[in-house]
Amino acid sequence: MSKRHTPALLALLAALPLLLQPLAQQAFATDPAPAAASSGDVKASGRPAFTGAEGLVVQEAPPMPKDVSDDQRRQRNYPEQPPVIPHAIAGYQLDLRANKCLTCHAREFTGDSQAPMISVTHFQDRDGQVLGAVSTRRYFCLQCHVPQTDAQPRVVNTFRDVDSVIRDSRPPAGEGK
Repeated sequence: MSKRHTPALLALLAALPLLLQPLAQQAFATDPAPAAASSGDVKASGRPAFTGAEGLVVQEAPPMPKDVSDDQRRQRNYPEQPPVIPHAIAGYQLDLRANKCLTCHAREFTGDSQAPMISVTHFQDRDGQVLGAVSTRRYFCLQCHVPQTDAQPRVVNTFRDVDSVIRDSRPPAGEGK
């Protein structure tokens, strides 16, 4: 190719998107843009307003289960299981500035609140050194402790705690040794 054709060819290549734009618009043309739909139009169409896709079914979310707030301690299912929270905690502040849980469960408040004191393990650092205050590793209670709800399990729970497994594996009393 000669040098005299190069500028013309470069100009043509630069203009190519502009030249092809009408063809692309025609090839990918859809129906003219509809007028803004009112909420009545969306309901009448049966399509979700957020996608406009056909065939999708929008389902109502089930109601949130209620918190169990009977303040009864629950049996633990395995050694070292953190205790579950037997009361509602909605609205509790639990961040770097405040820990609402400690207003009842801290050592100095358990006499008035009658709440169980947090475990002594919460006063140890990762090297086992005993601290005068709650370790920063244990400050955010909801990392391990969870509130309970009255939700029904979606699948059958066949979990058996270790005590029941041991008890059921022993022969009944009075049978051979």
